[in-house]
Amino acid sequence: MDLMQTFLEEASEHLSAMESALLEIEDSGASPEHINTLFRAIHTIKGSAGMVGLDHVSYFAHHIESFLDALRSEKVRFAIPMASFLMDTRDHLADLIHHGATPEAMAHSEQLIASVQQWHSATSVSDETSSPTETPPAGDGYWQITIKPHADTFTEGFDLLPVVKELTELGEHAVSATFRPPDDTRFVPTRCYLQCLVLLDGDIDKDDIDAAFMFVEEDWDIDIVRASLDEEQRLGDILVTMGAANGSDIESVLSGTKRAGECLLDAGIVDKTEVDQALSQQQFVAKKQQSTQSQASVKVPAEKLDTLLNLVGELVIVQSAVSQHAEEAQDFVLTGIGEELSRLTTEIRDTTFGVRMLPIGSTFGRYRRLIRDLCQTLDKRVRLTTEGAETEIDKMVLENLNDPLIHLLRNSMDHGIESPYTRLDQGKPEEGTILLSASHKNGQVAITIRDDGAGLNTERIREKAIANGVISESDTMSDDDINQLIFAPGFSTAKTVSDVSGRGVGMDVVKTSIEAMQGKIHLSSQPGKGTSIEILLPLTLAIIDGLMVSVGQEIFIIPLANIEECVEAIPVGRMTGDGACLVRSRGELVSATTLRHCFNVVGEESKYPQCIIVNVGETHFGLIVDDVIGQHQTVIKSLGKLYRDISGLMGSTILGNGDVAMIVDVNQLYEDCQPQLSILSHRETEYVDSN
Repeated sequence: MDLMQTFLEEASEHLSAMESALLEIEDSGASPEHINTLFRAIHTIKGSAGMVGLDHVSYFAHHIESFLDALRSEKVRFAIPMASFLMDTRDHLADLIHHGATPEAMAHSEQLIASVQQWHSATSVSDETSSPTETPPAGDGYWQITIKPHADTFTEGFDLLPVVKELTELGEHAVSATFRPPDDTRFVPTRCYLQCLVLLDGDIDKDDIDAAFMFVEEDWDIDIVRASLDEEQRLGDILVTMGAANGSDIESVLSGTKRAGECLLDAGIVDKTEVDQALSQQQFVAKKQQSTQSQASVKVPAEKLDTLLNLVGELVIVQSAVSQHAEEAQDFVLTGIGEELSRLTTEIRDTTFGVRMLPIGSTFGRYRRLIRDLCQTLDKRVRLTTEGAETEIDKMVLENLNDPLIHLLRNSMDHGIESPYTRLDQGKPEEGTILLSASHKNGQVAITIRDDGAGLNTERIREKAIANGVISESDTMSDDDINQLIFAPGFSTAKTVSDVSGRGVGMDVVKTSIEAMQGKIHLSSQPGKGTSIEILLPLTLAIIDGLMVSVGQEIFIIPLANIEECVEAIPVGRMTGDGACLVRSRGELVSATTLRHCFNVVGEESKYPQCIIVNVGETHFGLIVDDVIGQHQTVIKSLGKLYRDISGLMGSTILGNGDVAMIVDVNQLYEDCQPQLSILSHRETEYVDSN
């Protein structure tokens, strides 16, 4: 990965951190931690941009950094409108980074810089109110900074010059550098043999000095000492820079400079025991930092992870072929090898999934920004609360989930939450609430968006559906079924088309996108109380554990996460013509259907059929098959154009012998069988009453 790509990735992370901090400031007010987060992010972007040649980005960031530094040091009082202004500067900085410094963008930079300078002068804290300890008095000494870069500095993509340049921009300075190649080893042109001594004005804040070494503080040898004004010592530094003194002279001169502990001891502020304890803690922290550094994470391009997962999928197919061949040939040696291969394949699969799994909370920040901007557009007051941010999901699912969630949140804002005046008239709080939550549920990820708004107008939806020809006036539907009609293509109840909604494409896109990920979406609403939308998604779209079953000569895979148990299928009463019946399970009667009827499988039926009890949400129902073969690791393959619209199938997989088996979509199959299962529910009630 080149240096520019690394910069773009890191800049995106820092811009996200800035956005999160600014949203927190707007919600709960500014704190020193938030201001420090903004300062560190803008400072890092400034330094990195200079290293990759984005001079205008560095120039613009420098002015914003100066303003944030004034806020951080409390030289400028924070005002509420500053949060919105800083959000604008953050957006402009993102535009400069990703789209370049066009003449229009550079002109906008100057406008923002002029504005920030007005903020600076208008809200500056007077000298009388400043703490006398914030700025050391002039003539109180100077900073002596010895910099020894790591030998591999150049090959790691860093350079000494940008760091020194940033230090010299802080104030009055003197810089000396030495080039000392090794005497007893071979000279390597790519290694760094530079050392530098920088003297800075004592009025400069040490935090600003430390910030210059943010990227290299763990690798370089950096010594920052507060020195007194000593003409002989300053002259000695000049002589060292000129090469008039050798290494022993350098050590002798520097050894005369007192460290912070010695200065505190001489001043009587601390005693030797306290200094020794502090040094011990410092060494402990240093070891911890070294240990943390040794376990540093490595960034890997997403394409490589996708390739790795594809290879794992092919490995699963090969392992299945080995196991099947061993079983058919009754080769016990190969069977043992197949079992070991299966164990290793499972570990590799789980490890690969672990790498690809990301917390869903990593995307919550962008939705907070969305709600903030929509509040300003729609003139509403809404608070977005989140739960379950630590819930992990496959990165492929997470990426495809972004657009549907944006559509749902925009609809909640536009159609769900009322205006502040309407809410007050209805006895509600002026500020509306939208809850975005995530959790694991029955082997799936459940994502819920719930608002406390007006809810859906079921009668209006029905009238609109009749007018659009979606249903007829004679259709009898429950309120819940009518509410689901908002997912129909082109359906919208908005009276006017706006920038937010009204074109009738959002909810249709949502349902299509969710179903493309083998997910389900369900909406429920209460008039005057709000609307709740639940999305159920698989943890991954690549490899699942399944149960292999047979129906006639056909092989099907049922996802293991949906299965409760397998029982012998002994129907209670007579089976209907469409394959529906009742099956007893754990003392209860469960509605069931046969896969033979669902997919029109021909062939002789088994004398001893099996019933797979599966769960769909809180409901159980049975799938009757001829035989249960066993557990099977399933690599999900997309269906071709001829088969992708077949209801009840979520994909296919390749078996060890090269045959293709269909993967059953349990949720869709349950919905398709709902009419016949609802009839069975009445029969079940009659059966229970008669007994």
